Amino acid sequence: MDSKIIGAILVFTILGAGAGFFVSKTLYDPQFLEFESVIYDLDTQISLISEILAQTEEENANLELSLDEVEGNYEDLNEDYASLSDNIDLLLTQMESLTNDYKSLNETYYSLSESNSLLLVQHQDLSSQYVELETEYHEILSEYERVVGALPVEALTTSLETYDKTYPWTYQGQQYTLQLSIPESQYLYYQGLDRIPTDDWSIYVTHPYDDDYIDVIIRKFNNIAIDQGLTEIQKVNLVISFVQSLPYTSDDVTTGFDEYPRFPLETLVDDGGDCEDSAILTAALIDALNYPVVLLGLPGHMAVGIAIPATGIYYELDGEEYFYLETTGEGWELGELPDDYLGEAAYLYEMENTAVITHDWSAEWVSTSGEYSLEVVMTIQNVGTLAAYGLQAYVAYDAGDDYVWYPIESDPFDLNFGRETTITLILSSLDDEYTRLIVGVLDAEGYLIDVSYSEWFDTT
Repeated sequence: MDSKIIGAILVFTILGAGAGFFVSKTLYDPQFLEFESVIYDLDTQISLISEILAQTEEENANLELSLDEVEGNYEDLNEDYASLSDNIDLLLTQMESLTNDYKSLNETYYSLSESNSLLLVQHQDLSSQYVELETEYHEILSEYERVVGALPVEALTTSLETYDKTYPWTYQGQQYTLQLSIPESQYLYYQGLDRIPTDDWSIYVTHPYDDDYIDVIIRKFNNIAIDQGLTEIQKVNLVISFVQSLPYTSDDVTTGFDEYPRFPLETLVDDGGDCEDSAILTAALIDALNYPVVLLGLPGHMAVGIAIPATGIYYELDGEEYFYLETTGEGWELGELPDDYLGEAAYLYEMENTAVITHDWSAEWVSTSGEYSLEVVMTIQNVGTLAAYGLQAYVAYDAGDDYVWYPIESDPFDLNFGRETTITLILSSLDDEYTRLIVGVLDAEGYLIDVSYSEWFDTT
């Protein structure tokens, strides 16, 4: 029922009650005060009811506004629901398409997995074959290089181009002239050789490629000796005076090196040299004359010893007396020793062919089937004048105190002079050690004749 109707009924009821009370008060005066009190209470209740009705009307108005807002939100949500329904339908369609794609891709994946497994097996097989072929290749290559290294050295081809040289000098007051046409190819060959790392410089004398031309020079001296009627000893002294007449030049000035020993043809073309150069040339010429000769190595100096009748200072070797000969500067006689070298000991180097072995190397870590090892590639040269037999390449980790880890030796091989060979050695990995590599060449008796070392390193 409407609140206004309810209020009207209450008002009329109260008025009717008041009228009746008034009549009653008139009729019943003693009870008037009691009725008046009741009426006061009713008025109070009416005021309270009026306030409640006012609040109720306000709340109704607010509820109506909330209802309108809820109806608006409902319409918005209904629209959003319709839009989301459309999107859901689209997503369902896309999901169905993706599901079909997934199934297709899954089938393709399994197919590829089977193919991949087959390819992986084939890859492993091919990798194994590759490793085997690579190992076989290195073995064949090493064997080839060993065979080539043992072959005789080919003769050096002589070019037609020459260095035409004229050397004037004086012997026993008479002027002599030697004219030489030195093959350019031979000079350039010797100039292109590395300087041999040895104290025994007799190998500069005994190298065979210039033997024929040294013989040509000796024939010229023989012709001079015949023409002048010289004795054998005079011929030897003529050769000595020729070498002593060549200018003295310092290595650091002419070559840029502190020490640069020359082969005989280099000294002739370069018009001189220092003490070892003139000593080497003199020894080569005296040896070609078939007289016993040695190189004399003194502190910071080199000279020649010749075993022919003379007086003065000599050095004895195997029962022979080798008289000292100073080859730098003119006028020195056999047996005359410069004051700077009086009382000094000398090394005597005979004119014998000698094998001189040198090596270079490189190393790198390699992985084979997941296992690491150290691959050491050695290039070994024989820069001497004699073939070497029964050599072995050698590599190991240094354990200190003359001990080693994992020493590896190659198969024995021969190496002719002027030849080189390359050998690969594989060292197993070494864990948690501080070490260095020892790399060298063993001779036929198992002694290290050429050795080098890496820097110290950790194997962790």
